[in-house]
Parts: sequence; C-alpha cells; structure tokens
Amino acid sequence: TKFGGSLQLEEPSRTPPSAADPKFNHPGGGEGSLDRLLPSINTSLLPRKRTTSQCKSEPPLLWTSKRTIYTAGRPPWYNEHGTQSKEAFVIGLCGGSASGKTTVARKIIEALDVPWVVLLSMDSFYKVLTAEQQLLAANNDYNFDHPDAFDFSLLVHTLRKLKQGKSVKIPVYDFTTHGRQKEWKTVYGASVIIFEGIMSFADKELLKLLDMKIFVDTDSDIRLVRRLRRDITERGRDIDGVIKQYNKFVKPAFEQYIEPTMRLADIVVPRGGGNMVAIDLIVQHVHSQLEERELSVRAALASAHQAQPLPQTLSVVESTPQVRGMHTIIRNKETSRDEFIFYSKRLMRLLIERALSFLPSQVHIVQTPQGEDYEGRTFHGKGQITGVSILRAGETMEPALRAVCKDVRIGKILIQTNQDTGEPELHYLRLPKDISEDHVILMDCTVSTGAAAMMAIRVLLDHDVQEDKILLVSLLMAEMGVHSVAYAFPQVKIITTAVDKKVNDLFHIIPGIGNFGDRYFGTDAPPDWSDDDMDEPSC
Repeated sequence: TKFGGSLQLEEPSRTPPSAADPKFNHPGGGEGSLDRLLPSINTSLLPRKRTTSQCKSEPPLLWTSKRTIYTAGRPPWYNEHGTQSKEAFVIGLCGGSASGKTTVARKIIEALDVPWVVLLSMDSFYKVLTAEQQLLAANNDYNFDHPDAFDFSLLVHTLRKLKQGKSVKIPVYDFTTHGRQKEWKTVYGASVIIFEGIMSFADKELLKLLDMKIFVDTDSDIRLVRRLRRDITERGRDIDGVIKQYNKFVKPAFEQYIEPTMRLADIVVPRGGGNMVAIDLIVQHVHSQLEERELSVRAALASAHQAQPLPQTLSVVESTPQVRGMHTIIRNKETSRDEFIFYSKRLMRLLIERALSFLPSQVHIVQTPQGEDYEGRTFHGKGQITGVSILRAGETMEPALRAVCKDVRIGKILIQTNQDTGEPELHYLRLPKDISEDHVILMDCTVSTGAAAMMAIRVLLDHDVQEDKILLVSLLMAEMGVHSVAYAFPQVKIITTAVDKKVNDLFHIIPGIGNFGDRYFGTDAPPDWSDDDMDEPSC
C-alpha cells in the first residue's frame, strides 16, 4: 500500500507518536518514561568493551550466512575521455536505533551479488565533543540522537566524493571514549554505496545524494530490547544508563526527528532484515539502475584516435644499436627465459633513468674534494617519489626503480580483464599514505589499448595525485594505447622504449613481445591470451 508517498510492503500497526519534551530539542536535555518495559538486572560487574564505528569496506569481503562475497572487481567508472561517466548508486537506509538497518544492508548486498560495494555508517560522523559535553556523555546526559550531534558538513562532503568515485577518509568514532581515533580509514568509491543511520533523511543536501531511500520500520519494543543487548554487551554500558538514555533521548528523538522522515522514503520495510519480499524488490530496482549505467571503455578506445600523430607527451628512449639489440632478443620467441629476464631488466633500468629526467630539478652547487665548486642539479619537487606498479607484470620493474631511487615508496594496483565483458576491473589497491603531493611513476611492461593504464591513472587522480605529476612508463606500447592515455590525460608524461603500430582483434600488440608476464615468470599463457588478460593485466 502507499504510505506518505512511499511504497510500504506491509502496513504495521502503531500508535500515534507522543509530543516530545521541549527540553529535548538540543543535545543534553529531555525526559520520558519506559521503565515499565524493563526488567531489574544488576550489570555492574559487566566488563567494558572498546567498540568503534566501522567503515565496512575492509577487507573486501562480505561474509553472509550463505557464502562469502568478494566486494571487489570494480568496472570502469569513467569514459574514453578519462572523465567520470557515471556516479555510484547510493542507497540511503533510515530507521530508529537498533531497527536492523545494518542487517537490511547486508541482506541487500548479498542479494545484489555485484562487485565493489561500500557500506557507510552514520555512526562514524558524530561530532567531536567538548570537555563539558564529554562529562555529560559520561553520565548518559548527552543527546547522541539529536541532529546537532552529527557532523553533517563532513558527512555530505564525504558521501559526495564517494558518489563521484573518489577516495575519502572516514573518521573512526570510539563509543567508549566518545571521541574520534587519530587514524582515519581510507575508503574508495564503489558501484553501489549503502549509507545507513538514524538521521539519514534529516539533511536536505544529504537527501540529494540518495538515489533510493529506504525506511526500516521495526516495533519499538523490539528496538529497545536490541539496544539493551547491544549497549550492555558490546559497548560496556550499565542497564540503568541505557534505560536513562533511552527514556530521555532515544524515544523522543525517534518520535520527533526520525519517524516523520518515513514519508520521504521510496520504500518502507517492516520487520527489517526478515522481510525478504521488500529486499527482493529493492534488489530488482538497483539491478535495473545499474544496467542502465553500463558502458564499454575498451570498445570506445579501440575505435578512437585513428591516424593521428603521436602526442607531444610521449618520450621514446633513443633507439641506439644497444636498445634495438635488446629488443631483438626479448621479442624473439626462441629466447630462453633467463636471457629474456636479463635483457628486460637492462631495458627497465634505461627506461627508469629516462623517466627520472622528467622530474623537476634545480641548480645545486657542491664543493669537490679538490675544493672547487661544481654546478650540478638536484631534485626539486613538493612531495616524494613514489612508484606504483600495475600487477603482475609491472611489479617486475620495481627493482629497477629501487636501484636508482633510494627509499622510494611503492604502491600496487591489480587490474584484470573481465572475461565476459572484456572490460578492465579494479581488484586490488594499496597505495602509500599521503600520496597526493608525490611524483608518481606508474609502471607497466606493455600497454596495448591503454584501458588498464587509464584505470590506474584514474585511481591516482581519485586519490588527489596531480595529473602533471604522473609518469607512465612501459617497455612496449601500441600507438592505440599511447593515443588513448594522452587523449584522456594530456598532462601525464608517457615514457617507453618502443611504440608498435598495430593491435590485432585479440588486442595483441603487433609485432609485439608476447605475453610479458608469462615469459618473465615462466608460466603458460592460455590459448586466447591478450595483452589485456588476467595474468598480464595490462591494457
């Protein structure tokens, strides 16, 4: 039936909400009574447990009653121009305290069975309390169920960036100390974001970011019992404090701020996680929305930038007899694995040295042992030098970088091709902290269409690395890949030892080098391998 403009799958019986006490209108005041519902229990000996808010995205696994879902494998979230082509689909879950919002969220994720999902909790965005408020909280006299208790400005900013596919830092709130921990969690954007909290519908700017709004409606007695169990066993609270807080703040907050927002919901879910009819309906709608947002990046790259001159951002290592000789050896299908590795490493060293020449430098005068001045140059850039390898082949270039850059930081990105769609997917990401100011050397051994390189660059940009501070280095590139990267990211410097003209229907570089990863590591390539495949995930 229809309820307040939203779809309600079952009309729950309820009594009209009572008016809230005027003193409730700000954190720190309010009265109420539910003592008749509560048993007399002495919990003074219960141990206090340390609990914190969680950004439920690490590790990239979701354990359910049926199976384990690997919440990774993110398809492209940008187009052939390198710009965002679609935003994440954001589901907002609202409901009273202990109504089962998180359970509903996990059931939705399990039923969706789509990769790359982030579950974001509003609990992470409580405001930092003043010393006076800390005292009130310690005595259960601070109102955590009032809109003013939440940092909506930070919440809206964070959710907006996540929706745009960018990385964000999420505060970790400690419920025992009522404060934020020093270390914040870094979370990356997703195909689907599920945002849950008691005040999910309480802010106009926040509502604009929600593509689907769900209200979880659970009987108040059930919510009270759940809250007692949770706060006593998980958060180390005593029963008198929980009851006091519920009577004074939680119940009035639900009646005054939370329950009225039910009319804003697209779907009302009675009974929470047990209502599979509602969850199935939600999942069907989300699937239809995701299908409309699908795109094909690699196909677009293959048909673009034909017969254009090579870009100015490309730098090819001089084709000396030595360089051509090494290419002759590693391109020869009869070359042994030992020789392939040896001469590949020689080329990698030359390539890295060439790439370093594009880093900013300034004049630096030193005194020689003979007491004379020497005018040289030294690195002059804000931030550090960081290497990021596109697994697995790009990892073979790390020793060459470490050999010439002392104490260089290393990050890794795993991008694999989906065999059904032919599109690159982001499966693994580990970047050094505070990478935004660094000069990043992005390493991959071969680049054919440029799809994987574009995804890796997009990841770096989403982590606030500046485009003109990214250097893409590759032993061998196809013209298509060079054009694709340069067109999408015109400020990225591209350095390689050779550029081949063609890519065939299987996305092999022609004449090419074969499957670099398999030749280097001594593994066998599948019959239908391409330069975009799993074990050699370069695109």
